Amino acid sequence: MTKFSIITITYNAAAFLPRTVESVLSQHYSDIEHIIVDGTSTDSTLMVAQDYMQRSYAAQNGHEVRIVSEPDNGLYYAMNKGLQLATGDYICFLNAGDFYPRPDVLDTIVAQCLSKCDSKQSPAVLYGNTDIVDNDGNFLRHRRLAPPRDLSWRTFKQGMVVCHQAFYARLDIARNILFDTRYRYSADVDWCIRVMKEAEHRRLSLAYVDSVIVNYTQEGETTKNHRASLKERYRVMQYHYGAVTTALMHAWFAVRAVFK
Repeated sequence: MTKFSIITITYNAAAFLPRTVESVLSQHYSDIEHIIVDGTSTDSTLMVAQDYMQRSYAAQNGHEVRIVSEPDNGLYYAMNKGLQLATGDYICFLNAGDFYPRPDVLDTIVAQCLSKCDSKQSPAVLYGNTDIVDNDGNFLRHRRLAPPRDLSWRTFKQGMVVCHQAFYARLDIARNILFDTRYRYSADVDWCIRVMKEAEHRRLSLAYVDSVIVNYTQEGETTKNHRASLKERYRVMQYHYGAVTTALMHAWFAVRAVFK
């Protein structure tokens, strides 16, 4: 049975963490490892996490909850810590405030992408659709950039067409590709591209899940620091796609924004 490692990074996230952990607890799928990496929160985040761990254990649902709370140097350092702690077959990062839209999300991923796969040739990445919600978890819209059925690392020239929280990477690949902590806001974009490059190198497929598999909360560090995030993402794209291609694509983004 495929094991999923779900990593949630927290710091003073008591207002948002409950809906995240409730959505994991409600998953019918049994082989889940949920690792909460906390940066020594000063609010009640740890109380929420510990209560969740106790309820998950009492439910005897096959879910394992692990909590680590210690100082770190920021989001991507914590995400790298989660990568190193994970023991599953696939890993996904589910931020505090983000949540699964239905209790059968992981069952759906397995049924559509893994039920007929040989374990050695299982897809390097499983990815699906995303809905955007507000701070209270209310639906706002479908994500504007929708994932294509045929994805490759080159597709990200068009923007981050797959939300990071809807991107499941095989752990044997992902563990060796750490987040580049020189980036403050866009290391997730760079990481996804590098994972997909490694998939191509190994001649492994990327499998599309024809379903909304995460609700993504609009607010976050990237949203709050939008201008700095865009500049950093431009640097990521320059590195992977070259200066000319990146400049041309951003000119197209500007035209598209005017006429959409």
